[in-house]
Order: sequence, then structure tokens, then C-alpha cells
Amino acid sequence: MKKYVVLFAAAVGVTFGSQAQEDDYLWLEEVDSPKALEFVESQSENTLETLKKEKEYSSIYDKSLEIYNSSERIAYPSIKGDYVYNFWKDKDHVRGIWRRCSIESYNSGDPDWETLLDVDELSEKDNIKWVFKKSTGLYPEYNRFLLELSKGGGDAVVTREFDANKKQFVEDGFFLEESKGFRTYLDENTLIVSTDFGEGTMTNSGYPIQVKLWQRGTQLKDAQTIFEGETTDAFTTYGYVFRDGDIEYTFLSRTLTTFTSQNFVWIDNKAVKIDVPEDATVHDILNNEFVIELKSDWVVNSKTYKLGSLLSLNFTELIKGNKEIKVILEPSSLSSISEVFVTKNKLLVNLLTDVTSELFIYSFENNEWSNIKVTAPDFGTISVVTVSDLSDIYYFNFQNFIIPSTLYSADAGTNTFNAYKSLPAFFDASNYEINQFKAKSKDGTMVPYFMISSKTIKKDGANPALVFAYGGFEVSYQPFYLSSFGTSWLAKGGVFVLANIRGGGEYGPKWHQEGMKEKRQNVFDDLYAVSEDLIAKNISSPEHLGVMGGSNGGLLVGVAFTQRPELYNAVVCLVPLLDMQRYNKLLAGASWMGEYGNPDIPEEWAYIKKYSPYHNLKEGMNYPEVYFYTSTKDDRVHPAHARKMVAKMNGMGYKTYYYENTEGGHAGSSTNEQRATSSALMFSYLWKKLR
Repeated sequence: MKKYVVLFAAAVGVTFGSQAQEDDYLWLEEVDSPKALEFVESQSENTLETLKKEKEYSSIYDKSLEIYNSSERIAYPSIKGDYVYNFWKDKDHVRGIWRRCSIESYNSGDPDWETLLDVDELSEKDNIKWVFKKSTGLYPEYNRFLLELSKGGGDAVVTREFDANKKQFVEDGFFLEESKGFRTYLDENTLIVSTDFGEGTMTNSGYPIQVKLWQRGTQLKDAQTIFEGETTDAFTTYGYVFRDGDIEYTFLSRTLTTFTSQNFVWIDNKAVKIDVPEDATVHDILNNEFVIELKSDWVVNSKTYKLGSLLSLNFTELIKGNKEIKVILEPSSLSSISEVFVTKNKLLVNLLTDVTSELFIYSFENNEWSNIKVTAPDFGTISVVTVSDLSDIYYFNFQNFIIPSTLYSADAGTNTFNAYKSLPAFFDASNYEINQFKAKSKDGTMVPYFMISSKTIKKDGANPALVFAYGGFEVSYQPFYLSSFGTSWLAKGGVFVLANIRGGGEYGPKWHQEGMKEKRQNVFDDLYAVSEDLIAKNISSPEHLGVMGGSNGGLLVGVAFTQRPELYNAVVCLVPLLDMQRYNKLLAGASWMGEYGNPDIPEEWAYIKKYSPYHNLKEGMNYPEVYFYTSTKDDRVHPAHARKMVAKMNGMGYKTYYYENTEGGHAGSSTNEQRATSSALMFSYLWKKLR
């Protein structure tokens, strides 16, 4: 999911897809209106009052907060030059501190951290609830940074220049008002900027369409415009830098739709288009090889390069119009490329096979690619945490559902690695086992899912079971250490299930494409297949079965309880999309039409309306009592989706649980205390319904 803008005044009748439909709850789209906030406060207070009475609430809150604030957590690194940077929150730093130490100090295992910015102090000084979002450094010394700070956790940020050596903001340094966008250094005195430059410079979904070069000491309005998209584009038009050894390239990208973009390189003061498929993912340049990943078949000189493949092209020839293509990797039907990173001399490729990770190091020598496998732990999730652009040093993480995360320091040049630090075991995993099964969906497709349960589980249909799924945007959900889920759910007798349904990227682009637009019912059917398989195996039953999803996953579970209310007794619907007739009018919604379709086109609304949860609510149904959670400051998925659904359900006489955090953005929470509250509410609800 991506981003936002545009609020609507209340109206009674609105025309979409050549038909008018009444909506009595449009007033809830006015995020901060007194009437809307009164509704939010009343609903949230009732939910908090009810669920805090559950006997598990206090213990879940306390244990979750202990986990989130634990000093034993891994301080994950971000390599910038000779330093490791880290952002850290705990009970003494509620909003967090941004800090650094030398790479040598970090690798010693006892880092000598130097605090650069205390966000709690800054928030108190400015009287603003700042949330630290991102830091972009000045290559190669990284002594200056562009810090992105959000007011309350939304995607829109204020950008300020920071001197890392002086530990202070640069006086009269670069400064950008609150906006979505992209900004990076071209050199010490020049930024490549995409931001809200004023009227007509943002897309319909709230993203910048102009790229400018901004010189230090000049006003932003006088910056040179070097590239421009259209207001109908899906996402940001932006500029960035690729470095290949001593050579720097300035790239420009215009995002046309949710999954397509045009890419250009800025040469001799003009934008030269890169002739690769618009739906390909551009990764990086290494040894003059331009690395891309295909999302559809590509035919060049009568040769077909298959979707999902990782390719490289001679870059100097490519910008002349010549295509010298090499296949780096062509995944099988059961595998997909999960990550691609470039160190100074190597290409790191994380391959997902049957939802299990394998990491490979690729070298380009004598005009060809070769690889070696990193002999990392098996049967879990590997993720590259950070790489150095000045050496072949990198760090990767390994975890699965019951094995705590372990961070490894590694060198791609020598293919060596060492365990740096592991999380403590937040729950006793000796009593649990992981199984991977496959369920047959309605059209015969076999859908994988993981089940984590007690080794001595009774197959009596009475186990409280929670199915977690997402199913969209080619996002792969892989095994992760359960930590708070372990203490709040497994340790209390629950079964946890991760369903790898279509719409995701677990088996590559085709797995995603089979769940897009008019094929979206496949995603929902996959979820039902997994749920029914649990029932068929006598693991659980509808009385004890719950389902959870957030964002696009919130849409998924919203559809689930409106299409199959008899299948679940608990539904956790987090920061969801639910009104699919107006989703493209709310905040960043227009940028997702490549995934869902355009409800303003009658032919596309015809298939969207079949599942839109808000429009498929009916009176007299035996719906489960759904738990909804969102954030007032979510400027990506509008909180009105959840608000309106609750208001409509309540108006029909259905009981709901609703909690709206006043900050947190699309993540839902800004502080560890807010995260602990969210966990306590969610799991207290689940135990109330599924025990």
C-alpha cells in the first residue's frame, strides 16, 4: 500500500459508475471534524472500557510492553560510510533516539553509541508529536543528513538538514515543509527534490509530479524543474542516484500506475528514456550491468525472457538503444525473487522457494554472472538488513516462527558471516511445532499455509485458531518470530496460521496477477480454503476460528465476514480498506487502481461491487462481532473506511468493537506504549470470542 490527500464535505447522493448510491456516513470522511471525532471518541472509549475488563488484558499489555522495551532487542544497523546508525525506542526514549557508532565498535558486540538526536526532547521543545521516519545521508562521508520527521506518524513529512558531527540541525540548511515526496543529495550543495510545489504539482492521489534541482542558498520556488509527470499518475515522480564505482548516474522515475513506471537517466541536461518494460522493477547498476526484474514476459530479438526473471543489460549500450541482455536468474514455478541488494562489488539475491529463503552472492566477471550460496540457516526467513556502498560488508537476519531473530555480520567478498546477536526467547518454544500444509482452493490451486501449534494438540475442533493473511500488491508474507504473538496467543493455548494466498508474491508475479482486479475473488477463496482445511483437519471449528489482516489484509477480512459470516467467530480488521466505491477518492486510494480496478468505470465497478464490504452489508445476518482498529493520522488508508463500516453496522443493529488511535499513521502506533495497548485490545478481544 502507498499514500494520500483530498477530503470530502458531506453529501447525500454521489454518482459513481453511472449509478447513484446513498451514503449516510460521508461525514465520517472529514477526519478532524468535531462530529466525526465525537463518534470516534465514543466508540473507542466503549471498546477500551469493555476489553480492559477481560482478565488477559493487563498481563498481555505488560508482557507486550516488556518485549517492545526490552534492552535485549537487537539494535539493527544501517551502514553509512564508516558508521553504523540505529534508531532506538525504549521506556526512557518513548519517541526514540537516533544514534551511531563506528563499524568496529558495533562489531565488538558492545557498541559505544553516540546519540545524535533525541526525538522526545525535540517533541517537547517544538510541542509537536514528532515521529522519526527516515534519514538520507550525503555520500561518501555521510556527515550531513536529510531527516524526515512526521507529525503524528503519517506519510507526509517535514524535511530538515542535520549535521551529524555537530549533532544539530544545520542553520539555514535545506528545509522542506510537510509533504509526501522524495528528496536526496546530488552533491553537498544540490538536492534532487520531489515535493508539493504548489497548485497543480501533485497527483490525484497526493504525490508530487515534479522533480527539481535545488541549489543551497536559493529559494525552493527558484529550483530548476528537470522532469514532470501528470496529475493522473499513480505515485511520485522522483529522482535518485545510482553509483557504479566512481561513476554516478542521476535517474528519474515517473510512476504511471500502481505497477508500471517509466525510467530515465539525466545526461547532458536532458532525460534519456531507459528502454525496458514499464512493469519491470529496476534494482541497481553494478560493473556497468543494469539489473532489472521482469513482471511479465519480455520478447527481445525473438527471444522470450520469462516473467519473474532477474536480468542485466550493458548500461552504456542500453542508453544508446542497444540491448545486451544476460539472465542472472530464472526462478522456478515454486520460487520468486524476494530481495536484491548491491554492495560495492557484489550482487545479493534472496530467493524464496516454497516460502523459504535462500541467499546467493553473484559476481560479474569476464562478462558473465556466477553465484555462490550463503550457507545460512535453513527453513526460515532471511532478510538483508543493510549493505555498505563502500565495501562488501552487509548484515542479514534469520528468523522463523519459534526461533528468535538472529542478526549476522557478513562479507560478500569472502562469503563469510558470523552470528552477531540473537533475540532472547520471549516464550518457551519447546512445546510448539511448525507445519506447512497446502489447501485446495475453489479453482483447484494449491495454497500453502504454515500452522504453529502445540506438539500435543488435540484434534477435537476446539482449538482457538487465528488465520493471518494479506494477499495483495505482490507482497510475500514469510515466517517471522512470533514474540508478542507467542506470549499472548500460543502460550495461552492458541494456534497461529499464516496463509500464503494469491495476490502476494510468494510464487512470483503470476501468483500476484491471479489475484488482481477481476480475479480478486481468488484471493478470498484461497483464504476460505485454508480456513476450511483447518476445520477439515479438526484443528478448529467456526466457533473457535478467527481471522486477522491489516490494510489490504483489512479489506480481505472485511470481505471474509461479509461473504462467509458462518466461517469465523472473530475478525480483526486493522487500518482497512472497506468502501471500495470511494476508495479511489480517499487519500492515496487512486494510486491503487492498478491492483483493484477503477470503480468509476462501470465495467470495473461491476466486479468490485461484488465484494466491497461496505456495500455488501446486509441486515438480519449472523455476522461475527468484528474488531476494527485504525488511526486518525493514517494519511495512506483513510480512517473513514473503518469509521463508516462501524457506523453502518451499528445502524443495522450489529455489535462491533472499534478503536482509533489518535496518532501512529498507517502503522497504527507511534510509541511502544501504543503498540502494547493495541496488542492488549486485540488479543483480549480474540480470547473473549474464541475461547
